[in-house]
Amino acid sequence: MPTAIAALRARVAAQRTNNPAMYGTVDFSIHPERLLTDGNVAGSELRSYPKVAAGLLENRDLMERMAAYTMMGDAVADPYAALMPEYGFKRLVDMLVEACDKGLNKVEGAPPELGTFIRSMEATPAWVDMKMVEEGARLQRVTFANVAPWAIRGAFIATFMNKYAALPMALTGTLSNKTAARRIKETATFFGTSVLPGALARFGPGFKAAAMVRLMHSMVRFNVLSGSKWDQQVYGIPIPQVDQMPAGLISDFLISSKVLKEGRIDFTPEERAQIELSRYRCFLLGLPEDLLADTPRGIVDAWNARALTLRAGFDEATCGGLLRATLEADLVDTSTPQGQVRDRLERSFAKVYFMQNFCDGSEKTAARFGVKIRAIDRMRAAAVGVGLMGQMRLYGVAAKTPGVRRLADQRLVGKVREYLGSLGHAEFTTDAAKYKPAA
Repeated sequence: MPTAIAALRARVAAQRTNNPAMYGTVDFSIHPERLLTDGNVAGSELRSYPKVAAGLLENRDLMERMAAYTMMGDAVADPYAALMPEYGFKRLVDMLVEACDKGLNKVEGAPPELGTFIRSMEATPAWVDMKMVEEGARLQRVTFANVAPWAIRGAFIATFMNKYAALPMALTGTLSNKTAARRIKETATFFGTSVLPGALARFGPGFKAAAMVRLMHSMVRFNVLSGSKWDQQVYGIPIPQVDQMPAGLISDFLISSKVLKEGRIDFTPEERAQIELSRYRCFLLGLPEDLLADTPRGIVDAWNARALTLRAGFDEATCGGLLRATLEADLVDTSTPQGQVRDRLERSFAKVYFMQNFCDGSEKTAARFGVKIRAIDRMRAAAVGVGLMGQMRLYGVAAKTPGVRRLADQRLVGKVREYLGSLGHAEFTTDAAKYKPAA
């Protein structure tokens, strides 16, 4: 049941008193420039869909919730990250890792904030069905094992299309090839880990990865708000809850959009399993249940409402720098001829994937964001696409064949682990000493 707006606004304002080390200087009564609530559809990220926007503007409860969560951080991870001046960032990371691996009672000298953080993740909601979550992971392994290694760069580019949402990453020094590659690999590592068997159980690697992602985001908030480069009047707070929706819920949005396009009002059992995997994964990442709709219409409306409340804005310094760093990041080992070929294929496929999924298939739109699609890119992407389609079909047939299904899934698990191994060790941390000012 959605949180009452008055209670939600009170929780937003309470961040200042509950966590003064991080939010003591934040004025939660301000209306930041990034936040659109006046019906200015043409100025929003939903400007290309005026009819959709008109319908959403009539849903005042949804729009007001999106506005409130635009000023909401992570109520349990933020206080833990705010202990950095006292404990140091490495000690905070080490204690969180130990709590995830061994349990809270094994962490010597654990601060109360760590206990609150971990216990909130352990408080699994009643709506979570772990059997369904495991089935969703099994189904998503097919796509992740085969498509993610080729598409992750293209999907990551899409997170830098708006300057209001992208600025925190620019402030953390992600404008270089090396740091951009690390962030891409961390993202791939988290989502890849989450689809492994049992990964999201209490002592599974996905549970720990979610905790580490939350700490990283909270460290970003703490360090950015502690500096002098952040303009609250323009940007509100760094990485608010609504800005975590795109990465966490993109698969839900695509599935739900397909359902609605086909004239259906509910999910098939296979679709439902994947939705529930994503919802539980987002719960572990700290997203409030208010943002985790469970129907096709609810999911699509929540996604579009976030776009409608976000002012459009692309600037060359922030967005362009992040985008170029992502395009140039080295994600493939090019020490062999085979690696060099794969690198060229992957870069081309990622650009075309970005164009098709985030630019309405328009090369002109992609070019405006700095992603230029050449003829050779289209040829390479088509070749990769044909191969991926063949693999997906083979696994689809195998999944329905008795005696082969288990072997096929074991192979997929192996492919996911192999890909994760190629990504190296994910740090999921952010060091204030390495922060660079935004351009």
